[in-house]
Amino acid sequence: MEKMRNLSVRKTIFLYMTVALFCSFFLSAAIVRIASRAQLRIWWNYADQEAYFRAVEQEGVGKDIARPGAFEMTRRDLFWSELCDFLQTYTILILSMAGSCAAVFLFYRNKLQKPVKELALASKRIGENDLDFHITYQSGDEMGALCVEFERMREQLAENNRILWKSIEEEKLLRAAIAHDIRAPLSILKGYLEMLTEYLSNAEIDAEGAMEMLSESESQVERMDTFVETMRKMSSLENRKLVGRKISAKRLEADIRAELAALEKEYGKASVLQGAAPEKLFFGDREVILEVIENLLSNAFRYGKHQVEIRIRVEEAELTVSVRDDGDGFLENAETVMEAFRQQNMKDSLKHAGIGMYLCRLYCEKHGGKLILENDKQKGAVATATFHRIA
Repeated sequence: MEKMRNLSVRKTIFLYMTVALFCSFFLSAAIVRIASRAQLRIWWNYADQEAYFRAVEQEGVGKDIARPGAFEMTRRDLFWSELCDFLQTYTILILSMAGSCAAVFLFYRNKLQKPVKELALASKRIGENDLDFHITYQSGDEMGALCVEFERMREQLAENNRILWKSIEEEKLLRAAIAHDIRAPLSILKGYLEMLTEYLSNAEIDAEGAMEMLSESESQVERMDTFVETMRKMSSLENRKLVGRKISAKRLEADIRAELAALEKEYGKASVLQGAAPEKLFFGDREVILEVIENLLSNAFRYGKHQVEIRIRVEEAELTVSVRDDGDGFLENAETVMEAFRQQNMKDSLKHAGIGMYLCRLYCEKHGGKLILENDKQKGAVATATFHRIA
């Protein structure tokens, strides 16, 4: 039964029609034979039986019974005789048509009815923007394959809706963060300007106090400049197209070592790099990959205590970069850490807008990969970025 269920649509309809026509012909032959014998029995009642037997004895072979005239037979016998004529003439045609109709009906009921109903219901629910369902029909035929593709389409639509909803939520958070991050330095600057305007006109403030206010105002301006630059990066990210080029593991390691040298000097911490085989090649956007690595290294050096470890794995289809520090690890879950304008330490430098991990996640996803954040079993944070090969 399972083998029959997995037959292709073409083979199934061919099988149904073959069986239907075979049964129709067999049954037609039986009915024609029965009708012919019944008709002969009716005619025999009106035949000259003695003359018939004499003719058979003289010729030694059987002879056909002569058909009596319509006026000779009773009304009942005439009806049955003509019915037998009709059956002998049209039985095969009628039963062939009936068998074909039955084959089509059974084929639709057993092969098409369930998947067609499921697909029609699925189309209706998708049209109503209801994606919380599954297509359960399973078969090895074309309809089963169609249902599998339809289910895959539903899953993709659901995933697209989830991504769209997530982007809407992120946009709301971004608008709130923008309003907060702009309002805070503007309020501070406004307060300093009011103080300077009031006290300088009355000569009630010394030069040292005025310079301190101006210095703090300069810091707030720098903070706003950092924020504007961050927003510029975010706005250009969506329209940025990836440019795939060959990247050798040797070249990538050299770029990372150059970045490590600058970070070691800035933060006074050590680093360990475990590179891939120099002959390994990867096809991807070098600028995007290096920007992600720089963000991850900068974050690790800021929060690490003594040493940062970097591991590179280069394969033909995937590039993986793992950065581990010996700090206190992530104090929040990965989803929260990768939100825009999220800082683990609120007293962090004004040069950091709390968007590094967010950009890293977006860059990884744009490159077909993902960013995984987790805490090491011993201690410290581990950030792993994967990039898929650009076709």
